[in-house]
Amino acid sequence: MTIRAPDTVSRVDEIDSLVSGVRNGSRRHLAHAITLAESDRAEDRERACALIEQLWRSGVRESLRIGLTGPLGVGKSTFIEGFGRLLIRNGFKIAVLAVDPSSTAGGGSVLGDKTRMPSLAQDHRAFIRPSPAKRALGGVERRTHEAVFLCEQAGYDLVLVESTGVGQSETTVSKVTDLFVLMLHPGGGDELQGIKRGIMEEADLIVVNKADGDLKTAAQRTMADYAAALRLLRRRERDPSDFPKALVASAAEGVGFERVWTESSALADWRRANGHWHLNRAQQAKYWFAAEIQEAAIRQFRDTPHIADLLTRMEQRLERGEISGAAAASAVVAAYRESNGIP
Repeated sequence: MTIRAPDTVSRVDEIDSLVSGVRNGSRRHLAHAITLAESDRAEDRERACALIEQLWRSGVRESLRIGLTGPLGVGKSTFIEGFGRLLIRNGFKIAVLAVDPSSTAGGGSVLGDKTRMPSLAQDHRAFIRPSPAKRALGGVERRTHEAVFLCEQAGYDLVLVESTGVGQSETTVSKVTDLFVLMLHPGGGDELQGIKRGIMEEADLIVVNKADGDLKTAAQRTMADYAAALRLLRRRERDPSDFPKALVASAAEGVGFERVWTESSALADWRRANGHWHLNRAQQAKYWFAAEIQEAAIRQFRDTPHIADLLTRMEQRLERGEISGAAAASAVVAAYRESNGIP
């Protein structure tokens, strides 16, 4: 008979409890699981990996993942609250992962999405989780893809990922979602020129928000400008001929939610039927696999004392302009390989 150490027993019991709680849709267990996934502590990372692996082996559930991004002030949170309430009325359970800007000093999230989505936050069919963006590329925290997976396994039908800001790096949100929605202000001309081509190419839907009051006409004109710009882009094989699309909405007046949902669900159904859904999920899995390898390699460098010292010295030389980044990286890799007997 195998006798396990008490701490091992408690860890196994904790993981079993979390798996059961997440599978049964417990919000408390889901929140705990996401906290583990977001932690930088080595022991938490080990437990999170064990939890995710056990959930994976017990049968994967799939939700529709929708990413939303756009410049600050475009009304993403207001839109998500109204859109989420429409989905709930249609019988869906939804999870919202809102990646907030963070304090670079303390790492804390500076916005409170539960206060920006008060009505949705009070509904038991919705789960809202603000997560600090830290220094993650594109405002998508490096563990957001695991948080999305955990929400799926908790039985949420749709997972909405709200990302901060807008720019070339914001396309990272497409690495954790099935559909990508770019929200923009009414406006044209210079603003249209300022939108990076990369994010335009990634967007499945462009939603011009705030189409109300004095801005209604401007919003319609902006939508037409973006629709024309989209026609100039090369059509993607993963999409039907009429996608991507530009739409208008007014989160304040509750206009446009139905159209966004109709177009989103139609595109998702088309991709499933034509094999693009699972191909996209497979490509995302490879992307995050590579990211995990890179992170593990850097952590290994930091955990090896003499390599960590060399890293510090190289960083200091970089600050003084004494060495190029390529040469510094090459020196660190060479030292690590030599110390481990790697030819």
